[in-house]
Amino acid sequence: MPATPDELFAYLDTLGIAHKTLTHPAVFTVEEARDLRGAIAGGHTKNLFLRDKKSVPFLVVAPEDAAIELRALHRLLGAAGRFSFGSAELMLEVLGVLPGSVTPFAAINDKDHRVTVVLDAALMAHEMLNFHPLVNTATTTISRDGLQKFLAATGHTPRIEVLSAAAG
Repeated sequence: MPATPDELFAYLDTLGIAHKTLTHPAVFTVEEARDLRGAIAGGHTKNLFLRDKKSVPFLVVAPEDAAIELRALHRLLGAAGRFSFGSAELMLEVLGVLPGSVTPFAAINDKDHRVTVVLDAALMAHEMLNFHPLVNTATTTISRDGLQKFLAATGHTPRIEVLSAAAG
């Protein structure tokens, strides 16, 4: 069974990672999240669950306003052929979340370490970052150092790459 938000929060607590969560109605797009979140400080993100031609999964995390060139991204990341979006079935199998709830916190569910987590360098310029806590009815804020500590603890040391230019 995939982890619940409460299990995620308990895990963050055991790692000594401070976190704050705000609940809200379900959001499925960056635009819906923007309209709902009010004044939650920190970097807000888009999370892309991709797979290469050999079905190797990648989780790409970037600022919400970043322009990512998917047609060329596979070359930068050394993937086997162009990326396509991973199916809902593959997402549930690997990350234990449904579309609309994709988050780097889902690495807690990837016990087989199948997904490669890639963080856009522009995102890492923010001290505080915001992600869904495995469901799209809440937003959890943690520090960028906390995110890296969490990912390393799950066995998913992230790649930090220059993936985009944030939209101005």
